[in-house]
Amino acid sequence: MSFQQRLEKAIQRGQQARVARREAEARQALSEQELQRLHSQYRLELSDQIEKCLRQLVDHFPGFRFETVVDERGWGAAISRDDLELRRRGGRQNSFSRLEMVIRPLSPYFVLDLAAKGAIRNKEAFNRNHYQPLADADLRSFAEMIDLWSLEYAELYAGRD
Repeated sequence: MSFQQRLEKAIQRGQQARVARREAEARQALSEQELQRLHSQYRLELSDQIEKCLRQLVDHFPGFRFETVVDERGWGAAISRDDLELRRRGGRQNSFSRLEMVIRPLSPYFVLDLAAKGAIRNKEAFNRNHYQPLADADLRSFAEMIDLWSLEYAELYAGRD
């Protein structure tokens, strides 16, 4: 490779670095207040999606109770149910099932964070997080994750004895 070709590639790399730096500066330009507003907007939209999915689960599995979650863990919803199983020889066993999904509060890292915990008959079924930088968050992927985790929980619950 000649000096001329290497020079042209070096100039091209420098220009790409300048463009990348400007894009990074533009992302940083989002003020903390704008990020808080964006988090609130996303939280409301995704909380509605969580509520919609979990209410449909309650409709298909009698005995589950629906509750809205608004606390230090985040904003979202949960469904739960307590069962009493009577056994032969007079024994009995209590079992607990729960699915909770929340959008966690805004962190110093400015990420949008979806957390889900599922338990079926006293056993943890899953404990998951899905997060993205707030400035680049794709709400569609979060909504799809809410749907997917709700469907997965329904399948696991329906398949348990």
